[in-house]
Amino acid sequence: QVQLVESGGGLVQPGGSLRLSCAASGSVSSINVMGWYRQAPEKPRELVATMITGGSITYADSVKGRFTISRDNAKNTVSLQMNSLKPEDTAVYYCNARGRIRFSMYEFDSWGQGTQITVSS
Repeated sequence: QVQLVESGGGLVQPGGSLRLSCAASGSVSSINVMGWYRQAPEKPRELVATMITGGSITYADSVKGRFTISRDNAKNTVSLQMNSLKPEDTAVYYCNARGRIRFSMYEFDSWGQGTQITVSS
Protein backbone atom coordinates (compact mmCIF):
# COMPACT_ATOMS: atom_id res chain seq x y z
CA GLN A 1 0.00 0.00 0.00
CA VAL A 2 1.01 3.60 -0.51
CA GLN A 3 0.42 6.25 2.12
CA LEU A 4 0.58 10.01 1.73
CA VAL A 5 1.22 12.27 4.69
CA GLU A 6 0.66 16.00 4.39
CA SER A 7 1.88 18.85 6.53
CA GLY A 8 1.82 22.62 6.56
CA GLY A 9 -1.78 23.76 6.72
CA GLY A 10 -3.16 26.41 9.01
CA LEU A 11 -4.59 29.90 9.35
CA VAL A 12 -3.10 32.79 7.42
CA GLN A 13 -4.12 36.35 6.70
CA PRO A 14 -4.99 37.48 3.16
CA GLY A 15 -1.83 38.20 1.24
CA GLY A 16 0.16 35.77 3.33
CA SER A 17 2.05 32.62 2.39
CA LEU A 18 2.01 28.97 3.35
CA ARG A 19 3.88 25.91 2.19
CA LEU A 20 2.37 22.44 2.01
CA SER A 21 4.42 19.28 1.87
CA CYS A 22 3.47 15.68 1.16
CA ALA A 23 5.53 12.52 1.40
CA ALA A 24 4.67 9.16 -0.13
CA SER A 25 5.72 5.98 1.61
CA GLY A 26 5.07 2.28 1.43
CA SER A 27 5.24 0.01 -1.58
CA VAL A 28 6.14 2.64 -4.16
CA SER A 29 7.91 1.47 -7.27
CA SER A 30 7.46 4.63 -9.28
CA ILE A 31 5.31 7.74 -9.25
CA ASN A 32 3.93 9.19 -12.47
CA VAL A 33 2.05 12.18 -11.10
CA MET A 34 1.95 14.01 -7.80
CA GLY A 35 -0.19 16.98 -7.07
CA TRP A 36 -2.63 18.92 -4.98
CA TYR A 37 -6.40 19.24 -5.00
CA ARG A 38 -8.70 21.20 -2.76
CA GLN A 39 -12.28 21.13 -1.61
CA ALA A 40 -14.14 24.08 -0.17
CA PRO A 41 -17.38 23.59 1.79
CA GLU A 42 -20.27 22.52 -0.43
CA LYS A 43 -18.07 22.53 -3.53
CA PRO A 44 -16.58 19.65 -5.50
CA ARG A 45 -12.93 18.77 -5.20
CA GLU A 46 -10.85 20.63 -7.74
CA LEU A 47 -7.34 20.44 -9.12
CA VAL A 48 -4.88 22.98 -7.77
CA ALA A 49 -1.60 21.85 -9.32
CA THR A 50 -0.07 18.63 -10.60
CA MET A 51 3.39 17.70 -11.76
CA ILE A 52 4.20 14.75 -14.00
CA THR A 53 7.51 13.02 -13.54
CA GLY A 54 9.65 14.65 -16.16
CA GLY A 55 8.43 18.12 -15.41
CA SER A 56 5.07 18.87 -17.04
CA ILE A 57 3.03 21.07 -14.69
CA THR A 58 -0.64 22.00 -14.64
CA TYR A 59 -2.10 24.79 -12.53
CA ALA A 60 -5.66 25.84 -11.98
CA ASP A 61 -6.23 29.25 -13.54
CA SER A 62 -7.18 30.63 -10.14
CA VAL A 63 -3.73 29.94 -8.67
CA LYS A 64 -1.44 30.68 -11.62
CA GLY A 65 1.26 33.15 -10.67
CA ARG A 66 0.63 32.67 -6.96
CA PHE A 67 1.24 28.97 -6.28
CA THR A 68 4.30 26.91 -7.19
CA ILE A 69 4.48 23.14 -7.15
CA SER A 70 7.73 21.25 -6.82
CA ARG A 71 8.79 17.64 -6.44
CA ASP A 72 11.71 15.70 -5.12
CA ASN A 73 11.52 12.49 -7.12
CA ALA A 74 14.25 10.79 -5.11
CA LYS A 75 12.33 11.33 -1.88
CA ASN A 76 8.82 10.87 -3.32
CA THR A 77 7.72 14.23 -2.02
CA VAL A 78 5.73 17.11 -3.43
CA SER A 79 5.39 20.64 -2.11
CA LEU A 80 3.11 23.56 -2.83
CA GLN A 81 4.31 27.08 -2.12
CA MET A 82 1.30 29.34 -1.85
CA ASN A 83 1.79 33.12 -1.97
CA SER A 84 -0.64 36.02 -2.06
CA LEU A 85 -3.32 33.88 -0.49
CA LYS A 86 -6.92 34.96 -0.81
CA PRO A 87 -10.01 34.10 1.25
CA GLU A 88 -11.29 32.07 -1.70
CA ASP A 89 -8.28 29.78 -1.29
CA THR A 90 -9.83 28.54 1.95
CA ALA A 91 -10.36 24.79 1.63
CA VAL A 92 -9.13 21.38 2.65
CA TYR A 93 -6.09 20.59 0.53
CA TYR A 94 -5.38 17.01 -0.49
CA CYS A 95 -2.19 15.49 -1.81
CA ASN A 96 -2.54 12.93 -4.59
CA ALA A 97 -0.08 10.51 -6.14
CA ARG A 98 -0.45 7.98 -8.93
CA GLY A 99 2.09 5.40 -9.91
CA ARG A 100 3.09 1.77 -9.73
CA ILE A 101 3.24 -0.54 -6.73
CA ARG A 102 6.55 -2.18 -6.01
CA PHE A 103 7.04 -5.77 -7.19
CA SER A 104 3.75 -5.82 -9.06
CA MET A 105 2.06 -4.66 -12.23
CA TYR A 106 -0.61 -2.85 -10.25
CA GLU A 107 -0.98 0.88 -10.13
CA PHE A 108 -2.02 3.02 -7.20
CA ASP A 109 -3.99 6.24 -6.89
CA SER A 110 -3.57 7.46 -3.32
CA TRP A 111 -4.82 10.46 -1.38
CA GLY A 112 -3.60 12.15 1.75
CA GLN A 113 -5.85 12.79 4.71
CA GLY A 114 -6.27 16.46 3.85
CA THR A 115 -5.06 19.59 5.59
CA GLN A 116 -7.16 22.67 6.29
CA ILE A 117 -6.08 26.06 5.01
CA THR A 118 -8.04 29.07 6.17
CA VAL A 119 -7.34 32.50 4.76
CA SER A 120 -8.96 35.11 6.94
CA SER A 121 -8.23 38.36 8.70
